[in-house]
Amino acid sequence: MAIWVNNDTRLLVQGITGKEGEFHAIGCRDYGTQVVAGVTPGKGGQDVQGIPVFDSVEEAREQTGANASMIFVPPPFAADAVMEAADAGIELICCITEGIPVNDMLTVKAVLRDNPGSRLVGPNCPGVISPGQAKIGIMPGHIHHAGKIGVISRSGTLTYEAVWQLSNLKLGQSTCVGIGGDPVNGTSFIDAFTAFKEDGDTTGVVMIGEIGGNAEEDAAAWLAENWDLKNRPVVGFIAGRTAPPGRRMGHAGAIVSGGQGTAEAKMKAMKQAGIHVVESPAELGTTMQKAL
Repeated sequence: MAIWVNNDTRLLVQGITGKEGEFHAIGCRDYGTQVVAGVTPGKGGQDVQGIPVFDSVEEAREQTGANASMIFVPPPFAADAVMEAADAGIELICCITEGIPVNDMLTVKAVLRDNPGSRLVGPNCPGVISPGQAKIGIMPGHIHHAGKIGVISRSGTLTYEAVWQLSNLKLGQSTCVGIGGDPVNGTSFIDAFTAFKEDGDTTGVVMIGEIGGNAEEDAAAWLAENWDLKNRPVVGFIAGRTAPPGRRMGHAGAIVSGGQGTAEAKMKAMKQAGIHVVESPAELGTTMQKAL
């Protein structure tokens, strides 16, 4: 009843000695995640509230068996942190950092192609949570409840809104994945849907997209060919319908340019594929309840 993150997840935190890194590392531990290590170069041998700190990801993995990483490293150095985790063989890398230069992310993508055993979620994302098992990220754990609805979103805040609605309707979640709002990221909608397809306990998915790029159109085409939309409904919403063309809205990837990436085009493609598209995020929970 989960993808990528579960009771066996052993998490290390890159940048744990920073204010945000420490705060969210403890938040993940308090939720029940096995936080086994932190990494800050030059501070090996220290500890953060009982969590041992290492100088490198490789050393931390060897000493603790960590298989996942959460990154709170400043933007100029975050891409190097991702590549270090991939080189060390970390299976799941969640990069929370926003503001990473696009050119840096292009280099990261090339490195990830050479390290197929590592999956990057993000950057500029809230992370991944499998309720009742483990969370990697900054999401409020208490609003999530274990169940059978998956959530995939480019927006952290709208993820929380969707989860709150689902939980209030007694629709628990299998796994919630924030893929991030940057133009170049590690995990796409299709990647997450592929994993949910293989998870037989996920009975429906909430998909939250936004203007910019063509990830939602690609996902709609994939779903039409590869997903049982009748028996495993997908409910979708596109943020940014009122955004003026050519202006970036919130996320680095949320920009309509050259007539491409509009909310209308995305919603049309999703509807044609058989996705239950809502006009307002307030309708996500009730629409999924009806679709089920």
